[in-house]
Amino acid sequence: MNKAEEQYPVQSGSTFAKGIFIGGLLGAAAALLFAPKPGRELRGDLSEKVGMVTDRTKEVATVVGDKASEIAKTVSSKTSDLARTVNQGRNDVMDSVRKASADVAEEATRASEEVAAASVEAKEDARKQLNSTSL
Repeated sequence: MNKAEEQYPVQSGSTFAKGIFIGGLLGAAAALLFAPKPGRELRGDLSEKVGMVTDRTKEVATVVGDKASEIAKTVSSKTSDLARTVNQGRNDVMDSVRKASADVAEEATRASEEVAAASVEAKEDARKQLNSTSL
């Protein structure tokens, strides 16, 4: 990061939106306070505006809650799918390892039998050679 980035970090979109919202509220309050209206009328206007802001805030909170719930469901679904895929991959790898292990064991047994047969045959050949040379 350079000096400018450290001094003036980039703010997220939600921080910017909050700033706009708060600035709008302050501007509306200032406009009402400096408007040439009697006190009762001004208080009525303020009360009405506060009610509107409260309603709007509730609407925004509901939308945000719905979106958060939707995102949570999506994340949960994607996580389940990923876990299922990983589990299936693990099972496939384990099956491949078992099959390869069985193939290797079978090949080792076959090789061992061939070595034993060759050993018996070599023993017989050696015995015949000894018998033929001693006679």
